[in-house]
Amino acid sequence: MPGHPSRIELERGTDRAQLRAAVHADLRVPPQDGPGPDLRADARHNRERILGAAREAFATRGLDVPMAAIARRAGVGVATLYRRFPSRESLVVEVFADQLTACASTVDDAFADPDPWRGFTTAIEKICAMQLADRGFATAFMTAFPAATGYEHTRAHAERRFAELVRRAKEAGRLRADFDPADLVLLLKAVCGVTADAGEAAAASSRRLVAYLLQSFEAGHTAPLPPPPPLDLGHLHPVAPR
Repeated sequence: MPGHPSRIELERGTDRAQLRAAVHADLRVPPQDGPGPDLRADARHNRERILGAAREAFATRGLDVPMAAIARRAGVGVATLYRRFPSRESLVVEVFADQLTACASTVDDAFADPDPWRGFTTAIEKICAMQLADRGFATAFMTAFPAATGYEHTRAHAERRFAELVRRAKEAGRLRADFDPADLVLLLKAVCGVTADAGEAAAASSRRLVAYLLQSFEAGHTAPLPPPPPLDLGHLHPVAPR
């Protein structure tokens, strides 16, 4: 795709603006409906209402919430929603574009830390904090969007960087040798469980669980584990088409 950051470019390292451009490259939104200055004020208002309603709905009901329910929550007609976002995938990708970019940038920053263990623990803490702040994000992060190649490439970039961070932390002797990158998926799923309830209890539960797990990840905890599950990001939560 012309102008689309390649996988090689993402692998070599990109800045936040390039990561965000990759996420947005495949949005199936007609150009006249984008957020540019030529969009009429009422259309911009409708677009923001739809995004806000979708963000709330995804956080409380999951990514398979009916599009009609999102339209009702936004106070617009279903036809208006589909003019702005012709597919559920385009809506989900737009809602979580900034969070995915921030997540990828967090992993890049952790990778740049000269202390691999500190980078590893910081990346996990920050990703889990993002998950707590926007509970729909973890599901979006672990959902496959085959048509949104920009989104997929940015997430794959984050996955590869995290795997490298794991390797470096092991080589430094700080991360247990049997840690597998798939364990990040287990951690995110566990945090989703303990943060199901709202309020300060959810934040406290998340922080404590992450601290427990980070201690168990550190080298020296040598009791053997069962083999890692066949999990990776992007293949856990298929999105319903409508």
